[in-house]
Amino acid sequence: MSIRTAPAAEAGVLEAAALAAEHLDLLVLGAVRDIHGSVTGRVHGVLDKVVGGPTVPHRVHDGIATGIYAGIGLGLRASAQALRRADRLGLGPAIEDGARGRFVVSAVNGLIGDKLVADGSPLAIEIGVRHRGRDVPVTRAGLGRAYPRASDAIVVFLHGLCETEHYWDRRSRPRPDDGTTTASYGARLAADEGWSPVFVRANTGVSLAEAGVALSSLLTRLVASWPTEVRRIALVGHSMGGLMARAACAVTLTPSIEFGDAPWTDLVTDVVTLGAPHTGSPVERTIARGIRVAARAPELRPFARIFEQRSVGVLDLHDGMPDATAVLPHARYHLVAATLSTSPKHPVAATIGDFLVPYRSAVGLLPGDVEMFPGADVLHVPGADHFDLLNHDDVYAALRGWLARAGSTTTPRS
Repeated sequence: MSIRTAPAAEAGVLEAAALAAEHLDLLVLGAVRDIHGSVTGRVHGVLDKVVGGPTVPHRVHDGIATGIYAGIGLGLRASAQALRRADRLGLGPAIEDGARGRFVVSAVNGLIGDKLVADGSPLAIEIGVRHRGRDVPVTRAGLGRAYPRASDAIVVFLHGLCETEHYWDRRSRPRPDDGTTTASYGARLAADEGWSPVFVRANTGVSLAEAGVALSSLLTRLVASWPTEVRRIALVGHSMGGLMARAACAVTLTPSIEFGDAPWTDLVTDVVTLGAPHTGSPVERTIARGIRVAARAPELRPFARIFEQRSVGVLDLHDGMPDATAVLPHARYHLVAATLSTSPKHPVAATIGDFLVPYRSAVGLLPGDVEMFPGADVLHVPGADHFDLLNHDDVYAALRGWLARAGSTTTPRS
Protein backbone atom coordinates (compact mmCIF):
# COMPACT_ATOMS: atom_id res chain seq x y z
CA MET A 1 0.00 0.00 0.00
CA SER A 2 1.30 3.45 -0.91
CA ILE A 3 2.17 6.17 1.59
CA ARG A 4 0.57 9.56 0.97
CA THR A 5 2.66 12.70 1.18
CA ALA A 6 -0.45 14.90 1.10
CA PRO A 7 -1.40 16.97 4.15
CA ALA A 8 -2.95 15.01 6.98
CA ALA A 9 -6.20 16.96 6.58
CA GLU A 10 -6.66 15.59 3.05
CA ALA A 11 -8.90 12.55 3.14
CA GLY A 12 -7.82 9.33 1.51
CA VAL A 13 -9.60 6.41 -0.09
CA LEU A 14 -9.43 4.54 3.21
CA GLU A 15 -11.36 7.31 4.99
CA ALA A 16 -14.09 6.93 2.37
CA ALA A 17 -14.07 3.16 2.91
CA ALA A 18 -14.39 3.70 6.66
CA LEU A 19 -17.39 5.96 6.12
CA ALA A 20 -18.96 3.32 3.86
CA ALA A 21 -18.46 0.64 6.53
CA GLU A 22 -20.10 2.86 9.17
CA HIS A 23 -23.14 3.45 7.01
CA LEU A 24 -23.39 -0.21 6.10
CA ASP A 25 -23.69 -0.85 9.81
CA LEU A 26 -25.99 2.07 10.59
CA LEU A 27 -28.34 1.93 7.61
CA VAL A 28 -28.08 -1.23 5.52
CA LEU A 29 -27.48 -3.76 8.28
CA GLY A 30 -29.99 -1.99 10.49
CA ALA A 31 -32.61 -2.06 7.74
CA VAL A 32 -32.03 -5.76 7.02
CA ARG A 33 -32.22 -6.58 10.72
CA ASP A 34 -35.46 -4.63 11.24
CA ILE A 35 -37.14 -6.05 8.14
CA HIS A 36 -36.09 -9.55 9.16
CA GLY A 37 -37.49 -8.94 12.63
CA SER A 38 -40.79 -7.60 11.29
CA VAL A 39 -41.35 -10.52 8.91
CA THR A 40 -40.38 -13.26 11.34
CA GLY A 41 -42.31 -11.52 14.09
CA ARG A 42 -45.48 -11.85 12.05
CA VAL A 43 -44.81 -15.55 11.33
CA HIS A 44 -43.91 -16.51 14.89
CA GLY A 45 -46.65 -14.28 16.26
CA VAL A 46 -49.32 -16.62 14.89
CA LEU A 47 -47.86 -19.58 16.80
CA ASP A 48 -47.28 -17.45 19.92
CA LYS A 49 -50.97 -16.61 20.03
CA VAL A 50 -51.90 -20.29 19.79
CA VAL A 51 -49.71 -21.37 22.74
CA GLY A 52 -50.20 -18.20 24.73
CA GLY A 53 -46.59 -16.98 24.72
CA PRO A 54 -43.25 -17.04 22.86
CA THR A 55 -42.51 -20.51 21.52
CA VAL A 56 -39.13 -22.21 21.84
CA PRO A 57 -38.41 -21.86 18.09
CA HIS A 58 -39.24 -18.15 18.37
CA ARG A 59 -36.82 -17.63 21.25
CA VAL A 60 -34.09 -19.69 19.57
CA HIS A 61 -34.50 -17.82 16.30
CA ASP A 62 -34.34 -14.41 17.99
CA GLY A 63 -31.26 -15.40 19.96
CA ILE A 64 -29.38 -16.64 16.90
CA ALA A 65 -30.43 -13.65 14.77
CA THR A 66 -29.40 -11.17 17.48
CA GLY A 67 -25.99 -12.78 17.76
CA ILE A 68 -25.40 -12.83 14.00
CA TYR A 69 -26.39 -9.19 13.49
CA ALA A 70 -24.37 -8.08 16.50
CA GLY A 71 -21.31 -9.91 15.16
CA ILE A 72 -21.62 -8.40 11.70
CA GLY A 73 -22.13 -4.93 13.17
CA LEU A 74 -19.10 -5.32 15.43
CA GLY A 75 -17.03 -6.40 12.43
CA LEU A 76 -18.11 -3.40 10.35
CA ARG A 77 -17.38 -0.96 13.18
CA ALA A 78 -13.97 -2.53 13.79
CA SER A 79 -13.19 -2.36 10.07
CA ALA A 80 -14.17 1.30 9.99
CA GLN A 81 -11.87 2.10 12.92
CA ALA A 82 -8.96 0.22 11.36
CA LEU A 83 -9.41 1.88 7.99
CA ARG A 84 -9.61 5.32 9.59
CA ARG A 85 -6.43 4.74 11.60
CA ALA A 86 -4.62 3.60 8.46
CA ASP A 87 -5.84 6.67 6.59
CA ARG A 88 -4.57 8.99 9.31
CA LEU A 89 -1.17 7.32 9.04
CA GLY A 90 -1.12 8.38 5.39
CA LEU A 91 -1.60 4.90 3.95
CA GLY A 92 -3.36 4.66 0.61
CA PRO A 93 -3.92 7.30 -2.08
CA ALA A 94 -5.71 10.59 -1.54
CA ILE A 95 -9.27 10.35 -2.76
CA GLU A 96 -8.95 13.70 -4.55
CA ASP A 97 -6.20 12.33 -6.81
CA GLY A 98 -8.68 11.00 -9.37
CA ALA A 99 -11.82 12.32 -11.04
CA ARG A 100 -13.77 9.28 -9.82
CA GLY A 101 -12.74 9.93 -6.24
CA ARG A 102 -13.69 13.59 -6.51
CA PHE A 103 -17.10 12.55 -7.85
CA VAL A 104 -17.61 10.17 -4.91
CA VAL A 105 -16.74 12.90 -2.40
CA SER A 106 -19.11 15.40 -3.99
CA ALA A 107 -21.91 12.83 -4.20
CA VAL A 108 -21.49 11.84 -0.55
CA ASN A 109 -21.46 15.50 0.48
CA GLY A 110 -24.68 16.08 -1.40
CA LEU A 111 -26.35 13.18 0.39
CA ILE A 112 -25.00 13.63 3.95
CA GLY A 113 -22.77 16.71 3.77
CA ASP A 114 -24.36 18.38 6.78
CA LYS A 115 -23.59 15.33 8.92
CA LEU A 116 -20.00 15.22 7.65
CA VAL A 117 -19.56 18.82 8.78
CA ALA A 118 -21.11 18.11 12.17
CA ASP A 119 -18.82 15.09 12.65
CA GLY A 120 -15.71 17.00 11.59
CA SER A 121 -15.07 14.50 8.79
CA PRO A 122 -12.12 15.22 6.48
CA LEU A 123 -14.45 14.23 3.65
CA ALA A 124 -16.60 17.32 4.25
CA ILE A 125 -16.08 19.77 1.39
CA GLU A 126 -15.11 23.31 2.25
CA ILE A 127 -16.26 25.69 -0.44
CA GLY A 128 -13.42 26.83 -2.65
CA VAL A 129 -12.18 27.88 -6.06
CA ARG A 130 -11.08 24.92 -8.16
CA HIS A 131 -8.60 24.78 -11.01
CA ARG A 132 -7.42 21.58 -12.71
CA GLY A 133 -8.88 19.40 -9.97
CA ARG A 134 -7.29 21.28 -7.06
CA ASP A 135 -8.20 24.04 -4.65
CA VAL A 136 -6.78 27.45 -5.48
CA PRO A 137 -5.56 29.51 -2.52
CA VAL A 138 -7.73 32.63 -2.52
CA THR A 139 -4.76 34.96 -2.17
CA ARG A 140 -3.18 37.39 -4.59
CA ALA A 141 -0.33 34.97 -5.25
CA GLY A 142 -2.49 31.86 -5.51
CA LEU A 143 -4.99 33.44 -7.88
CA GLY A 144 -2.19 35.01 -9.91
CA ARG A 145 -0.64 31.59 -10.55
CA ALA A 146 -3.99 30.01 -11.49
CA TYR A 147 -5.18 32.93 -13.61
CA PRO A 148 -2.15 34.52 -15.28
CA ARG A 149 -4.45 36.26 -17.80
CA ALA A 150 -7.02 37.45 -15.30
CA SER A 151 -9.40 40.05 -16.72
CA ASP A 152 -11.61 42.54 -14.94
CA ALA A 153 -14.72 40.39 -15.55
CA ILE A 154 -15.30 37.17 -13.59
CA VAL A 155 -17.90 34.56 -14.47
CA VAL A 156 -18.48 32.22 -11.54
CA PHE A 157 -19.80 28.71 -12.27
CA LEU A 158 -21.74 26.92 -9.52
CA HIS A 159 -22.52 23.21 -9.85
CA GLY A 160 -25.64 21.40 -8.68
CA LEU A 161 -26.46 18.78 -6.06
CA CYS A 162 -23.84 16.02 -5.76
CA GLU A 163 -21.92 17.46 -8.72
CA THR A 164 -18.32 18.62 -9.09
CA GLU A 165 -16.82 21.46 -11.06
CA HIS A 166 -15.93 18.90 -13.75
CA TYR A 167 -19.60 18.57 -14.68
CA TRP A 168 -19.16 21.79 -16.66
CA ASP A 169 -16.82 19.84 -18.99
CA ARG A 170 -19.65 17.54 -20.04
CA ARG A 171 -19.53 16.78 -23.76
CA SER A 172 -16.24 18.63 -24.18
CA ARG A 173 -14.91 18.17 -27.67
CA PRO A 174 -11.88 19.23 -29.73
CA ARG A 175 -11.84 22.79 -30.94
CA PRO A 176 -10.47 22.96 -34.47
CA ASP A 177 -9.17 26.50 -34.05
CA ASP A 178 -6.57 25.80 -31.36
CA GLY A 179 -6.44 22.00 -30.97
CA THR A 180 -7.51 21.98 -27.31
CA THR A 181 -10.11 19.60 -25.94
CA THR A 182 -11.86 22.06 -23.64
CA ALA A 183 -15.12 23.53 -24.85
CA SER A 184 -16.94 24.32 -21.63
CA TYR A 185 -18.96 27.49 -21.28
CA GLY A 186 -16.11 29.00 -19.29
CA ALA A 187 -13.46 28.29 -21.92
CA ARG A 188 -15.67 29.61 -24.70
CA LEU A 189 -16.55 32.80 -22.82
CA ALA A 190 -12.87 33.37 -22.10
CA ALA A 191 -11.95 32.98 -25.77
CA ASP A 192 -14.92 34.82 -27.23
CA GLU A 193 -15.68 37.56 -24.72
CA GLY A 194 -12.64 37.92 -22.46
CA TRP A 195 -14.28 36.64 -19.26
CA SER A 196 -12.21 34.93 -16.57
CA PRO A 197 -14.03 31.69 -15.64
CA VAL A 198 -13.94 30.70 -11.99
CA PHE A 199 -15.25 27.26 -11.04
CA VAL A 200 -16.44 26.74 -7.48
CA ARG A 201 -16.95 23.47 -5.67
CA ALA A 202 -19.28 23.47 -2.69
CA ASN A 203 -20.82 21.14 -0.14
CA THR A 204 -24.35 20.74 -1.48
CA GLY A 205 -25.50 18.86 1.60
CA VAL A 206 -25.62 21.90 3.89
CA SER A 207 -28.60 24.23 3.96
CA LEU A 208 -28.98 26.77 1.17
CA ALA A 209 -28.70 29.55 3.74
CA GLU A 210 -25.38 28.19 5.00
CA ALA A 211 -24.13 27.59 1.46
CA GLY A 212 -25.08 31.15 0.52
CA VAL A 213 -23.13 32.61 3.41
CA ALA A 214 -20.08 30.50 2.54
CA LEU A 215 -20.26 31.50 -1.12
CA SER A 216 -20.65 35.16 -0.26
CA SER A 217 -17.59 34.98 2.00
CA LEU A 218 -15.60 33.24 -0.74
CA LEU A 219 -16.53 35.83 -3.37
CA THR A 220 -15.67 38.65 -0.98
CA ARG A 221 -12.16 37.23 -0.62
CA LEU A 222 -11.96 36.46 -4.34
CA VAL A 223 -12.68 40.05 -5.38
CA ALA A 224 -10.28 41.46 -2.79
CA SER A 225 -7.44 39.18 -3.94
CA TRP A 226 -8.09 39.10 -7.69
CA PRO A 227 -4.96 40.02 -9.71
CA THR A 228 -6.77 42.93 -11.42
CA GLU A 229 -9.49 45.29 -10.32
CA VAL A 230 -12.84 43.56 -10.77
CA ARG A 231 -15.43 45.57 -12.66
CA ARG A 232 -18.04 42.93 -13.44
CA ILE A 233 -19.26 39.60 -12.03
CA ALA A 234 -21.66 37.10 -13.57
CA LEU A 235 -23.03 34.10 -11.68
CA VAL A 236 -23.99 30.94 -13.59
CA GLY A 237 -25.60 28.19 -11.55
CA HIS A 238 -26.78 24.75 -12.63
CA SER A 239 -29.70 23.29 -10.71
CA MET A 240 -29.04 23.81 -6.99
CA GLY A 241 -26.14 26.07 -7.98
CA GLY A 242 -28.70 28.61 -9.18
CA LEU A 243 -30.37 28.59 -5.76
CA MET A 244 -26.98 28.91 -4.12
CA ALA A 245 -26.26 32.00 -6.21
CA ARG A 246 -29.54 33.56 -5.10
CA ALA A 247 -28.83 32.70 -1.46
CA ALA A 248 -25.40 34.36 -1.67
CA CYS A 249 -26.85 37.49 -3.26
CA ALA A 250 -29.33 37.73 -0.37
CA VAL A 251 -26.58 37.84 2.28
CA THR A 252 -26.40 41.27 3.90
CA LEU A 253 -22.92 42.71 3.50
CA THR A 254 -21.33 45.78 5.01
CA PRO A 255 -18.27 47.74 3.85
CA SER A 256 -15.00 46.26 5.09
CA ILE A 257 -11.61 47.85 5.53
CA GLU A 258 -9.95 44.49 4.79
CA PHE A 259 -11.97 43.59 1.70
CA GLY A 260 -12.82 46.98 0.24
CA ASP A 261 -15.54 49.58 0.54
CA ALA A 262 -18.11 48.03 -1.80
CA PRO A 263 -19.53 44.50 -1.38
CA TRP A 264 -19.05 42.04 -4.22
CA THR A 265 -22.77 42.06 -4.91
CA ASP A 266 -22.45 45.61 -6.25
CA LEU A 267 -20.36 44.18 -9.11
CA VAL A 268 -22.87 41.52 -10.15
CA THR A 269 -24.42 42.39 -13.50
CA ASP A 270 -25.92 39.03 -14.44
CA VAL A 271 -27.35 35.98 -12.69
CA VAL A 272 -27.96 32.95 -14.92
CA THR A 273 -29.78 29.86 -13.65
CA LEU A 274 -29.81 26.63 -15.63
CA GLY A 275 -32.62 24.28 -14.63
CA ALA A 276 -32.77 25.66 -11.09
CA PRO A 277 -35.75 24.45 -9.02
CA HIS A 278 -36.82 27.93 -7.93
CA THR A 279 -40.21 26.72 -6.68
CA GLY A 280 -39.01 23.30 -5.59
CA SER A 281 -38.29 19.86 -6.95
CA PRO A 282 -41.05 17.24 -7.39
CA VAL A 283 -38.41 14.53 -6.87
CA GLU A 284 -37.82 15.63 -3.28
CA ARG A 285 -41.56 16.03 -2.70
CA THR A 286 -42.12 12.49 -4.01
CA ILE A 287 -39.47 11.14 -1.66
CA ALA A 288 -41.09 12.93 1.27
CA ARG A 289 -44.51 11.47 0.41
CA GLY A 290 -42.98 8.01 -0.02
CA ILE A 291 -41.40 8.20 3.43
CA ARG A 292 -44.75 9.07 5.00
CA VAL A 293 -46.39 6.10 3.29
CA ALA A 294 -43.55 3.68 4.13
CA ALA A 295 -43.57 4.73 7.78
CA ARG A 296 -47.06 3.20 8.15
CA ALA A 297 -45.90 -0.34 7.31
CA PRO A 298 -43.51 -2.12 9.72
CA GLU A 299 -41.76 -3.93 6.85
CA LEU A 300 -41.13 -0.65 4.99
CA ARG A 301 -40.29 1.52 7.99
CA PRO A 302 -36.53 0.68 7.82
CA PHE A 303 -36.42 1.99 4.24
CA ALA A 304 -38.11 5.17 5.40
CA ARG A 305 -35.39 5.64 8.02
CA ILE A 306 -32.71 5.33 5.32
CA PHE A 307 -34.24 8.11 3.25
CA GLU A 308 -34.77 10.23 6.34
CA GLN A 309 -30.97 10.47 6.58
CA ARG A 310 -30.81 12.67 3.46
CA SER A 311 -29.07 15.98 3.95
CA VAL A 312 -30.69 19.30 4.80
CA GLY A 313 -29.47 20.48 1.40
CA VAL A 314 -31.70 17.89 -0.27
CA LEU A 315 -34.58 18.81 2.06
CA ASP A 316 -34.24 22.45 0.96
CA LEU A 317 -35.15 21.35 -2.57
CA HIS A 318 -38.66 20.48 -1.40
CA ASP A 319 -39.91 24.04 -1.80
CA GLY A 320 -36.93 25.78 -3.39
CA MET A 321 -35.91 29.28 -2.37
CA PRO A 322 -38.61 31.47 -0.80
CA ASP A 323 -40.13 33.76 -3.41
CA ALA A 324 -39.51 36.66 -1.01
CA THR A 325 -35.74 36.18 -1.38
CA ALA A 326 -34.44 39.52 -2.57
CA VAL A 327 -33.09 39.91 -6.08
CA LEU A 328 -30.29 42.33 -6.88
CA PRO A 329 -32.03 45.39 -8.33
CA HIS A 330 -29.08 46.30 -10.58
CA ALA A 331 -28.51 42.78 -11.98
CA ARG A 332 -30.15 41.13 -14.96
CA TYR A 333 -31.64 37.68 -14.42
CA HIS A 334 -31.61 34.99 -17.10
CA LEU A 335 -33.58 31.77 -16.60
CA VAL A 336 -32.92 28.66 -18.68
CA ALA A 337 -35.29 25.69 -18.65
CA ALA A 338 -35.05 22.42 -20.54
CA THR A 339 -37.96 20.09 -21.25
CA LEU A 340 -38.14 16.64 -22.75
CA SER A 341 -41.07 17.90 -24.79
CA THR A 342 -40.86 20.36 -27.65
CA SER A 343 -43.29 22.79 -26.05
CA PRO A 344 -43.16 24.30 -22.55
CA LYS A 345 -46.98 24.00 -22.46
CA HIS A 346 -46.93 20.23 -22.94
CA PRO A 347 -48.08 18.18 -19.90
CA VAL A 348 -44.62 16.57 -19.80
CA ALA A 349 -43.05 20.00 -19.31
CA ALA A 350 -45.38 20.72 -16.40
CA THR A 351 -44.73 17.41 -14.64
CA ILE A 352 -41.41 15.83 -15.59
CA GLY A 353 -39.83 18.88 -17.16
CA ASP A 354 -36.19 18.03 -17.79
CA PHE A 355 -36.45 14.77 -15.76
CA LEU A 356 -35.75 16.54 -12.48
CA VAL A 357 -37.17 20.09 -12.63
CA PRO A 358 -40.51 21.15 -14.20
CA TYR A 359 -40.57 24.08 -16.58
CA ARG A 360 -42.52 26.41 -14.28
CA SER A 361 -40.09 25.82 -11.43
CA ALA A 362 -37.06 26.49 -13.64
CA VAL A 363 -38.49 29.81 -14.83
CA GLY A 364 -39.81 30.85 -11.43
CA LEU A 365 -43.55 30.90 -12.13
CA LEU A 366 -45.73 30.95 -9.02
CA PRO A 367 -49.46 30.10 -8.92
CA GLY A 368 -51.45 32.55 -10.99
CA ASP A 369 -48.42 32.94 -13.30
CA VAL A 370 -46.82 35.41 -10.90
CA GLU A 371 -43.17 35.85 -11.88
CA MET A 372 -40.49 35.55 -9.24
CA PHE A 373 -38.13 37.46 -11.54
CA PRO A 374 -40.18 40.12 -13.37
CA GLY A 375 -38.55 41.14 -16.62
CA ALA A 376 -36.04 38.26 -16.63
CA ASP A 377 -34.85 36.71 -19.86
CA VAL A 378 -36.23 33.18 -20.38
CA LEU A 379 -34.71 30.55 -22.63
CA HIS A 380 -36.51 27.28 -23.31
CA VAL A 381 -34.37 24.38 -24.56
CA PRO A 382 -36.71 21.77 -26.09
CA GLY A 383 -35.94 18.07 -26.27
CA ALA A 384 -33.20 18.30 -23.65
CA ASP A 385 -32.70 16.93 -20.16
CA HIS A 386 -31.39 18.42 -16.93
CA PHE A 387 -27.75 17.67 -17.63
CA ASP A 388 -27.81 18.79 -21.25
CA LEU A 389 -27.89 22.32 -19.85
CA LEU A 390 -24.29 21.94 -18.68
CA ASN A 391 -23.01 22.09 -22.25
CA HIS A 392 -25.48 22.99 -24.97
CA ASP A 393 -24.88 25.16 -28.01
CA ASP A 394 -28.21 26.99 -27.67
CA VAL A 395 -27.46 27.81 -24.05
CA TYR A 396 -23.98 29.03 -24.92
CA ALA A 397 -25.30 31.26 -27.70
CA ALA A 398 -27.66 32.86 -25.19
CA LEU A 399 -24.91 33.13 -22.58
CA ARG A 400 -22.62 34.88 -25.01
CA GLY A 401 -25.33 37.33 -25.95
CA TRP A 402 -26.26 38.07 -22.35
CA LEU A 403 -22.65 38.47 -21.22
CA ALA A 404 -21.29 40.24 -24.30
CA ARG A 405 -18.45 42.63 -23.52
CA ALA A 406 -16.86 45.38 -25.56
CA GLY A 407 -13.46 44.43 -24.20
CA SER A 408 -11.54 43.76 -21.01
CA THR A 409 -8.71 45.22 -19.06
CA THR A 410 -5.93 43.31 -17.36
CA THR A 411 -4.16 46.03 -15.44
CA PRO A 412 -2.48 44.37 -12.45
CA ARG A 413 -3.19 45.70 -9.00
CA SER A 414 -0.40 47.39 -7.17
